[in-house]
Amino acid sequence: MSHDVIETEIAVIGGGPGGYPAAFACADHGMKVTLIDEGIKPGGVCLHRGCIPSKALLHVAKLIREAHEAAEWGVTFSKPKIDIDKLREFKASVVGKLTGGVVELSKARGVDLIAGRAVFVDSNTVEITYNDKAKKTTRLKFKQAILATGSLPAMPAIFDIGDDRVMDSTGALNLPDIPKKLLVVGGGYIGLEMGTVYSAIGSEVTVVEMTSGLLPGCDRDLVMPLKKRLDQQFAGIHLNTKVEKLTASKKGITAELTGEGVEPQQTFDRVLIAIGRRPNSRNLGLENTKVELDDKGFVKINKKLQTSDPSILAIGDVAGEPMLAHKATREAKVVAEVLAGEKAEFDNIAIPAVVFTDPEIAWCGLTETQAKAAGIEIKSVRFPWAASGRAQTLARTEGVTKLIIDPKTERILGVGVVGAGAGEMIGEGVLAVETAAVARDLADTIHAHPTLSETLMEAAEAALGQATHIYRPKRS
Repeated sequence: MSHDVIETEIAVIGGGPGGYPAAFACADHGMKVTLIDEGIKPGGVCLHRGCIPSKALLHVAKLIREAHEAAEWGVTFSKPKIDIDKLREFKASVVGKLTGGVVELSKARGVDLIAGRAVFVDSNTVEITYNDKAKKTTRLKFKQAILATGSLPAMPAIFDIGDDRVMDSTGALNLPDIPKKLLVVGGGYIGLEMGTVYSAIGSEVTVVEMTSGLLPGCDRDLVMPLKKRLDQQFAGIHLNTKVEKLTASKKGITAELTGEGVEPQQTFDRVLIAIGRRPNSRNLGLENTKVELDDKGFVKINKKLQTSDPSILAIGDVAGEPMLAHKATREAKVVAEVLAGEKAEFDNIAIPAVVFTDPEIAWCGLTETQAKAAGIEIKSVRFPWAASGRAQTLARTEGVTKLIIDPKTERILGVGVVGAGAGEMIGEGVLAVETAAVARDLADTIHAHPTLSETLMEAAEAALGQATHIYRPKRS
C-alpha cells in the first residue's frame, strides 16, 4: 500500500504543555519542526480538559463562596443564580483564546501543525491519520521525535458501567448539569477541586477516599485547614472507605461502600471518578521502536530525556511522575537544548505542586513526610497566618507557611503553604530551594507590607530565632 510521505527534522507527537513548548523551543533553535496533535487545536488535556477550564470554574466557585461569606463583614448579596449555559460559555471562551494563541505562535515560528493521530511505524517514521472526514493517512519521516502524548483519567473496569452519569474529570468539566447529589471517588487534587466547583454551584458533594487522609503525599498539617473548611462545604468526607460497586437505575447511581461509619448503600445523581491518571503510551506503535516502558506504562528516560531508542525522546506525563503541566514545560526547554547539542539535562529539584481548592495548598522540595520516611534530619518551622496583617484583612487566617530546613547548614530544603493564594506564593519557595538559599537569605529579603508573602520572611526569621509577629518562649 502506497502512502504520501513527508519529511521533517523534528516530529513532536502531542500538543499539550510539553509538546507545543518543545516544538516552539526546537524551532527557536533553528530546527524544522512538525507538531502532530489529535485535537482540532493544540493545547492538550491541560488547556482543553484540565488545568485551564478547571481554574476558570474554580474562580467562579471562589466568587460564590466569598459573596456568601461577605455577610460576616456586613455586606449581603442575594442568593446567586447559576446560568449553567453562560458558565460553560465563559469556560469555553477562556480555552478558545488560549488555543487560538498557540496556533498563532505556531505560525509565527514556522512550526508545521498537523491535526491527527500519529502511530510509530519504525524508529524514524510515523503514520498520521488526519482529523478529517476522509481520515486520510500520511507517513512522516523524521530524524528525531519527541513523544509528549500526556496522560488520561484512570477508569477501572469496576466503575466503567456504560452510563454517562459516571464521569471522569473530562466529563465533569463539561458541566452537563448541576446534580443534586454528587459522589466524588478519590480525595486527591482533581476530586477536591471538582468537588469544590460543584459544591459552590449547588450540589451536595460526598467524597470517598480509600486511604486515611485527603491528598495523600501532602504534609498533614497543610491538609488540616483545608479539611476543616471542606467539612463545612461538603455533605460528607469518608476516609478509609472503598467503593465496591456502582449500579445504574432510573433513580440514579447507587454506590456500595465499605468503611467505618459510612452508610453502605447510597444513591447519587452523578459520580465523578477521580482516582488518578495513567500515561498515554498505549496504541502508539511503540512496539515498533526500541522505546521501553516500565510496569506502570511510563516511557523510560534518562536525565537528558532520551529513551532507549536513539531517535526518540520523551517528556511530560508519558515519561513519568509527577504528572504536572509545568514539569512538562520545563522538560520541553531541556529537550530542545539536548537536540541542539547543548550540555543540558533535567536536574530540577523543586517541582511545585498546587491544589487549587479554597484554601489552596502548595509545596515544593522536601516535605516533612518524605524526610521522616527517609530518616533525614530536618528543622520544621511554621508561621501561622493568624499573625499576618494581610491575612487578617482578608479574613482568611486559617493559613500556614512552613519551611523545611537543614538544621546544620540552615539551607531551605522544602516549602509548604496552605491559605488563600498559596499557588501564587510558592514560586519564591521554588527559587529558594533551587538556588540552595539559606534561611538568612529569606529573612533578610525585604517583603512588601502588608502581603501574604511576608509569611515566608517571618517563617525564616522564626527559624533563626524570633519572628516579629510571633513569640515563642525559649525552653529552659
